[in-house]
Order: sequence, then structure tokens, then C-alpha cells
Amino acid sequence: MTEKKHTFLHRTSGYLKAFLRGTFFSVLAGLVCGGLGGLFHHVVDLSGALFGQAGWLLYMLPLAGLLIVWLYRAAGIYQDKGANLVLTSLRTGEAVPMRVVPLIFVGTALTQLCGGSAGREGAALQIGAGVAACFDRLFHLEDQEARFMTMCGTSALFSAVFGTPITAALFSMEVAAVGVLRYAALYPCLVSSITAWEVSRFMGTTAVLMPILPLPNADVGTIFRVIALTLVCVVVSILFLEAMHLSGRLYRRFFPNPYLRVFAGGILVIVVTLLLGDRFCNGAGMGVAVAAVGGEAVPWAFLAKILLTALTIGAGYKGGEIVPAFFIGATLGCTVGPLLGVDPGLSAAVGLIALFCSVVNCPVASMALSVELFGGARLWLFAIVCSVSYSMSGHFSLYAEQKIVYPKLGETEE
Repeated sequence: MTEKKHTFLHRTSGYLKAFLRGTFFSVLAGLVCGGLGGLFHHVVDLSGALFGQAGWLLYMLPLAGLLIVWLYRAAGIYQDKGANLVLTSLRTGEAVPMRVVPLIFVGTALTQLCGGSAGREGAALQIGAGVAACFDRLFHLEDQEARFMTMCGTSALFSAVFGTPITAALFSMEVAAVGVLRYAALYPCLVSSITAWEVSRFMGTTAVLMPILPLPNADVGTIFRVIALTLVCVVVSILFLEAMHLSGRLYRRFFPNPYLRVFAGGILVIVVTLLLGDRFCNGAGMGVAVAAVGGEAVPWAFLAKILLTALTIGAGYKGGEIVPAFFIGATLGCTVGPLLGVDPGLSAAVGLIALFCSVVNCPVASMALSVELFGGARLWLFAIVCSVSYSMSGHFSLYAEQKIVYPKLGETEE
């Protein structure tokens, strides 16, 4: 009996020690990443605002691209894997080089300043992982702790930039190995994510405010119409992913030199923007996604955004694809939904969540995102949207390093 009591106390003290140690590192990651995320948020917003006020900055995009390539090569990074390096780090523990942090920070700001079509989440993930690598070296963390710290860092930056702490935590846990959730990382990821968001809010950042949506009827007709809309979004998400991957291959084929590649990409973005006759598809485009949820969208906007984002990211400009996916999904939903008899605002929200889920293969994080953006009263509807979009999107993904552990719909894993 005494031996069992001793074993119980030993295990309890071990759990308590690990809990307190995990809490310390989680809060530390949240404080540091929250400060960096808040700064990054303001810098990127300022860059986008300056582009909106000074249209001539569009013509500086090729020069900005040359500067980005030069900075990376001067830092010794000749093949930038972007967010894929973060996924590798989450899965294997391979550290993200700390020099990536200032490079992706500056590169994303320059891309936004000159009108490149890219988001900010790819940069946020890399900054968070880079900070985690710094902690790893400073505190000599063990393998398990190092991986958890990377998850905490990416959760914290994602949360600080987007204002969705629960989604950020679940996304970092879910994205690297689809089908496997490291539940032991849930507490530290949530602590770092919530801490970072509070720090970011203290610095003056605000979460995205979406228009209030109507409550849908829970009838068979509504469900079938929403499923039909989700399937349309899945098809467009595959088109988006194929365009992203194809653009990268074509750029590398015709412009092997990275300086020529990024310069040519900047010229192409300028030409397409001038042909469109409007600049609302440049930049990240979160404002357009919000307007679509409010019921207003240009019918062809999602196609233009696919083209501009592929031309921008494929050429080597920095940023991410998730906010453009929000743009594409929301404008697509707002356009197609009314044709199926769905309220345009609600269909835009469905499109936003469906595109996000389809391209990142993270249904749990997608459901959390629907609650944080649109409230919990519609969770049943978005749960259907996420399950359908995840199941029907196959093994397509934004990230080449994403591993789908368990095949979808009984497929044979490739």
C-alpha cells in the first residue's frame, strides 16, 4: 500500500511539474509572439493602407520582389520552403532558422505595400516557429517540448494576427498530420494563443468583425442547398490549389533565375491589375471577404483573386494563401448561393469556411473558426459544411509537406 502511495505521489508531482513548466513556456511564447504579432499586424495593415492611398506603388512591385530575393540570398536562404518548413518542424521537430523571422516580416510587408495578392498567415506561422526555435536553443528543450513550443509559437502568432485564439490553437495541432491531434498540446497551445491575443489587443489590434448572419432553417431543403454550395466550393478550392502549384512550376521552368522570376511575376501582376481595371483584388483582401458576408460581391472576383494570388506567390513574393482563400470562398459563396436559394450573406460565410477547410484539411479548426467569426448558433450548419468539404477535397492541400495520416472516404493512401 505504501509503495502504491509513493508511486501515486511520484506521478502526481511529475504531472504537476510538467504542467507548471508547460504553463511557463506557453505564457512566455504568448507574450513574445503576441508582441511580435501585434507589431506585424500593424505594419502589414499600414503597408496595405499606403498602397490604397498611393496607387503608384503597384509599379514598384517588381523592384520590391528583387529586394526580397536579395535579402533571402544574402541571409543564405536559397530555397525558401515557406510554411512547408513549419509543417516539417511541427511533425519532426526540425527547427525553423531564426533568421527567417525578420526576412518573412519584411518580405510580407513589401508584398503588401506594393499590391501583391497575398495574405499574412504564412508569415505568421514562420515567425512563430522561428521564435520557438529561439526558445529551444535558449532553454535546451527536449524533443517533445521543442515540438510543443513550435505549436505554441505558431498558435500565438496566428492568434495575434487574426484574433481567433481557439482556431489558432487547433490549427497548429491539426495541420501538420491530418487525422492526428496531439491532445497533450491543447493546453499549452490555448494558453499561448489566448495570451498572445490579449497582448496583441493591448497593442491596439482588433479582431475581424463579421456582419450578423440570418439563422438558417434546420430543414432538409436548406441542408441540401448548403451541401450543393459546399461542393461547388470544393471544386473551386481544387482549382485554386492547382493554379497555385502550376504557377510555381511554370515560373521555375521559364525563369530559373529567382531574380528574373520575381521581376516577371511583378510585371504580370501589374498587367493583370490594369486589365481588371480595379485594385480590390490586390493585397490580402479581408475587407472584400467581410463585404461579401454582408451580401456584396463582384461575380468574377473569386476568379481574379485566384489568378493574382497564383501569380504573386508563385513568383516568390511573401505572405500566405489563407486570407486569399477567405476572399475566394466568400465572394464565390455570395455569387453562387442566391442561385441555389441561399441568403447571399450566409452563403458567403459558408463559402469562406468551406474554402478554408478544403485547402488546409483541418475540419476541427474550421468549425472553431466558424464559431469565432459567426457565432455558435450556426455551428450545426458549419459542421456539415466542414465535414463535406474535408471529405470531398481529397488529398489536395496548400502545403506539400502536409501528411494525411488517415485516408479520406476509405481511399488507399498514396
